Amino acid sequence: MADGITITFAPVGRAGGGDLVVFVGDDLALSAAARDVLGGAGADLVARAAASEQFRGRHLTALSLPAPAGVEADRLVVVGLGSDKDRGKIEWPVLGGFTAGKVSGRTARVVLDWPGAAITPRDAADFALGARLRAYSFDRYKTKKKPDAEDKTGSALTLMLPAHAEAETAAGDTRAVAEGVTLARDLINEPPNVLSPAEFAARASELATLGVEIEVLEPARLRELNFGALLAVAQGSVREPRVVVMRWNGGRPGEAPLALIGKGVVFDSGGVSIKSAGGMEDMKGDMGGAAAVVGTLHALAARKAKVNVVGAIGIVENMPDGASYRPSDIVTSMSGQTIEVINTDAEGRLVLADVIWHVQQTEKPKAIIDLATLTGAIIVALGQDIAGLFSNDDELAAKITAAGEATAEKVWRMPLIPAYDKAIDSKFADMKNTGGRHGGAATAAAFIKRYVNDTPWAHLDIAGVGMSSTPNEINRSWGAGWGVRLLDRLVRDNYEGR
Repeated sequence: MADGITITFAPVGRAGGGDLVVFVGDDLALSAAARDVLGGAGADLVARAAASEQFRGRHLTALSLPAPAGVEADRLVVVGLGSDKDRGKIEWPVLGGFTAGKVSGRTARVVLDWPGAAITPRDAADFALGARLRAYSFDRYKTKKKPDAEDKTGSALTLMLPAHAEAETAAGDTRAVAEGVTLARDLINEPPNVLSPAEFAARASELATLGVEIEVLEPARLRELNFGALLAVAQGSVREPRVVVMRWNGGRPGEAPLALIGKGVVFDSGGVSIKSAGGMEDMKGDMGGAAAVVGTLHALAARKAKVNVVGAIGIVENMPDGASYRPSDIVTSMSGQTIEVINTDAEGRLVLADVIWHVQQTEKPKAIIDLATLTGAIIVALGQDIAGLFSNDDELAAKITAAGEATAEKVWRMPLIPAYDKAIDSKFADMKNTGGRHGGAATAAAFIKRYVNDTPWAHLDIAGVGMSSTPNEINRSWGAGWGVRLLDRLVRDNYEGR
């Protein structure tokens, strides 16, 4: 879906129409630029209106009032930034999202300045990123719009600041990231009757227009390559699986790529071990990891990132059928390791096992990061605001943690100890696909780890954040597109141009 907003950059000036947005702290002081745009009458109006409405300029609060005579605007919106401490740790995408929400569906000029601020072009670009993400909506299947529904279409923001030209250049990169998040959100929000494995593969293949090399492995090829674990999961569905390998070669020729692997279960009924009816409709989002990988490849290619990255997604549907795999089945994965199936609803790890093994053997990556809406156990442990991180490499884990802090897509490192690996030993095969209820997220990670050799590897369990996540200032969508911003930042800070 389109992000529903137009953003331009301009020098600070009085001319214009629509809404006018200015920022104040808890002292209600306006910047020199804001006073200049408003004039004396406007500045006085802010002080009087704030007293009348008991507006104290607290962090992320807003006051809207008719623009005074002499100010070329329809409405004045005053956004509070709080204390000096609050202003010292501004999260620019969050501020952009909050501001865009206050002028949704309208034309507005934003004086991006406040007393004591030192706003860089990158800050302004991140503000624009947040505004774009806030404007997202997924309504393509609505035939009628409620009269009182918030109109998010047609928003137009002009961000006014001295370094407007440099900010516009920097915003090119953040727009690419916003497009990647939008793509991921669209994929997650699509109904499963539309987003079949074949359709998902087709949409991922559209990245070819950006210069991404695409390889689609169809069922016959998957059988030739012995994707035994993935094919076992898929065999209960009439909609056959796909694996898509996407290569962005923006770095030095021959340099080993970073590998991003995504779980793409387009609908997870649980299979024979069927889930309860309550909440099963959310299982259309069980491909959130794959969506994040596709969105990240879009972002990197759209901004021409100087890095080699391979993204691979295993796309299946897990359904109950006469042909479904069963509890107590033993399947042979691509690696040759055998798996006793204890629960057919522990399917994502089987998909990841084969895709990780394939990428490891064919691409020889410098590091592997997989993303998967894998376990309810991680939601019990961490809730819906933070993802679980498991890794065999301290340096890689630290890099991911730092990128998560920088983007507010936060992770928390979880333990991987020998006891978790022992828990998945099987009496009849090399391993079983679940270690039981206790430590479920950790034993799932231990299962995946058995398919990683000596390559630095990290597993992100995004079950809590990837779908039905907590609404915030930059996301009002059911599908958050979580992970795109984190991975883009990880690449930018640690792999690009190196």
